[in-house]
Amino acid sequence: MLSLGRRNKRETLTPLEAELAPRGRGVSRLHRQPVWRSAGRLADLPRWTGSAAALGFLTLTIGYGIVIGGHGRIVSDALLSATGFGIEAVKLSGQREINEFQILEALEIHEGSSLALFDVDSARERLNQMAWVKNASVMKLYPSTLQVKIEERIPYALWQRGDLVSIVNESGDVITDDVDGRYANLLLVVNHGAQRRAGEINTALEQVPELRPRVRAAFLIADRRWDLQLENGISIRLPEENVDVALADLMEMDKESGLLSRDIVAIDMRLADRVTVRLSDEAAEQRKIMTGGRNRSGKKERDT
Repeated sequence: MLSLGRRNKRETLTPLEAELAPRGRGVSRLHRQPVWRSAGRLADLPRWTGSAAALGFLTLTIGYGIVIGGHGRIVSDALLSATGFGIEAVKLSGQREINEFQILEALEIHEGSSLALFDVDSARERLNQMAWVKNASVMKLYPSTLQVKIEERIPYALWQRGDLVSIVNESGDVITDDVDGRYANLLLVVNHGAQRRAGEINTALEQVPELRPRVRAAFLIADRRWDLQLENGISIRLPEENVDVALADLMEMDKESGLLSRDIVAIDMRLADRVTVRLSDEAAEQRKIMTGGRNRSGKKERDT
């Protein structure tokens, strides 16, 4: 039995205590507190501590599983949507050639998507990759609205090279190769390089609005001048310079004699001092019969 003095000087052990102490454990069995004394301290904790600890452990386990399984974004979206931050409306403005379905498809909004976690930068990048989009802006309007503004490219002309037809802007940049009847009113320019010079022939035709609706296509010849193809098949060969003057003279002759309604194939206006008209084969044969094979020329027109 240990004396009271020995108890107060635990660092000094008797030979019997040293023999009874386990090797390598640091504290002798005689100097340890009973287990029930440590366990008795738990009695001071609130009764709900165990439930809270179990719930916290369960929550951490579920959260870990969600993260490992790659479902963190889905769960976060669902939770934020449930609290009133889901995307419930999309305000679109500026679109004319693009339909709403194409824009919504590019935004990649799914059921349960939250406004807080929506990536506006990625959405803007996807919109700017669309053929008709010149610039797009995407903005969040809390709590539940997404605002999208579209600036579209403006169609200016149709450009044909070979069998391929494209819509181009005023600078000649290709917008898209997807052409339908909605763009039939655009001027069709043909041959390589014509897309870059469509502005000059369009400007010239704007000076003669009575002729513009009758023009089916404009052909760039040798990258120097234009030939116009009318809807009735007549070809008008324009000069390299003073195109506006030539077109004005053409319309004056049409008013005087109905030139563009005759049975002719081509009108050559490349020479400043004369206009040459080529009849169709049927009209030429008929004229030959009526004139006995003699040619006739005039001041403004020569039939050949």
